[in-house]
Amino acid sequence: MNDEQLLRYSRHLLLEEIDITGQEKLLAAHVLVIGAGGLGCAAAPYLAASGVGQITLVDHDQVELTNLQRQIMHSLQSIGKSKVESGKQFLQQVNPTIKVNTIHAKASETLLNTLLLTVDIVLDCTDNFSTRHLINAICVKHQTPLVSGSALRFDGQLSVFDPRNSASPCYACIFPPDEKFEEVSCASMGIFAPLVGIIGTMQAAQALQILIGFGEPLIGRMLLWNARNTQVDEIGVARNPKCPVCGK
Repeated sequence: MNDEQLLRYSRHLLLEEIDITGQEKLLAAHVLVIGAGGLGCAAAPYLAASGVGQITLVDHDQVELTNLQRQIMHSLQSIGKSKVESGKQFLQQVNPTIKVNTIHAKASETLLNTLLLTVDIVLDCTDNFSTRHLINAICVKHQTPLVSGSALRFDGQLSVFDPRNSASPCYACIFPPDEKFEEVSCASMGIFAPLVGIIGTMQAAQALQILIGFGEPLIGRMLLWNARNTQVDEIGVARNPKCPVCGK
C-alpha cells in the first residue's frame, strides 16, 4: 500500500483482525453486487469505502422517484438514469481509487457464468426467488461464496452460502426450487426504509469477513431482523444431502 492508502484505511489497520494483510486482501478483491436497489445501495458504498479494489454492479432498472425513499446511492438528478451508472457515480465519490464496473442488464445464466470466472464473492441484493435461485446455482457451480439478503415490509433475512465449505448449505437447501413461493415486492407490500440499510450493510460486513478471513460468518445460520420490535433471531440451517443444486 502507498502512503495515501495507509492513511485512508488507517482505522482498519488498527484492528488486529484486519491489519495490513487483511486490507491488502480487500484491495485485491473483486466483488459482484447483483441489484443496485435498496440492499445494493447500502452494501456497495461500504464495500467501496472499505477498499474493495473492484466492484461490479449488475442491474437492469432505471431510477424512479419511488426508489429515493430508501435507495441512498440515487438522487433526484438520477431519475431516468440506469441504477448502475447512478451507483457508479456515487461509489466513485466515496472512493475514487477503486474500480467500478457496470452492467445494465438482467442477471442471466450466460452473464453470471462469465462474471464468476473473475469475482471472489457475490452479494445477492435482488428481490425475487427465480433470480436468487439462478444466482445460487451459478455460485455453487463456480464454488463462489454468496451473501444473500432480503427485506420486505419490516422483516429482513441474511445468510451466507459458501460452496467451498462442505458443511455449508446453499440457498436451495432452505428454499427448494421446485416449491412454489408467492412472489411479493416492495411495490405491492411496502418497505421500511432503514431496513434495507440494516440488511445491506450487514451483507457488506459478511463479505468483508469472508474476504479477509476473520470471525464467524453466517454459514449454516440465518439471521432474522424484525424492525417492528428490533428483535434479532438466528436459526440454524443445515445442508440438504438431497438438494438438487448442491447435493449432486
